Amino acid sequence: MSPITFVVNGKSRTVSVAPDTPLLWVLRDTLGLTGTKFGCGIAQCGACTVHLDGVATRTCVLPVSAVAGKRVTTIEGLSTNRSHAVQKAWIEEDVPQCGYCQSGQIMAAAALLAKNPHPSDQDIDAAMTNICRCGTYQRIRAAIHRVAQGA
Repeated sequence: MSPITFVVNGKSRTVSVAPDTPLLWVLRDTLGLTGTKFGCGIAQCGACTVHLDGVATRTCVLPVSAVAGKRVTTIEGLSTNRSHAVQKAWIEEDVPQCGYCQSGQIMAAAALLAKNPHPSDQDIDAAMTNICRCGTYQRIRAAIHRVAQGA
């Protein structure tokens, strides 16, 4: 196992793990960043979403070797005190129910808004493919619109 170095939440990190280890498990088990969740293990549900060089990326099937030299932002790195506009909108719109998928939802929404600061409902539907078993999709959409309106 040769060391793999990448930037996580603004800090350079080097890990010595098998190169095919999914990034999700490196984040959670090796680096202790447990905000990123395991959901399905096949990159379908989105609970494991982080930003990889600013792009919403599912980590449960992404080998850590693919992130060498890149920048990863987890929910912990979005803000340290829930001050990110998306986090504030999530709270104001009372989005979470069980909350399990919400870190992935927030990361997907933040990536969408960084790319498209004023998304339509169709843009939101196309970008927000994460699964919420509690069905909070209308509140998710409202929170995204809240950020887009600068509220």
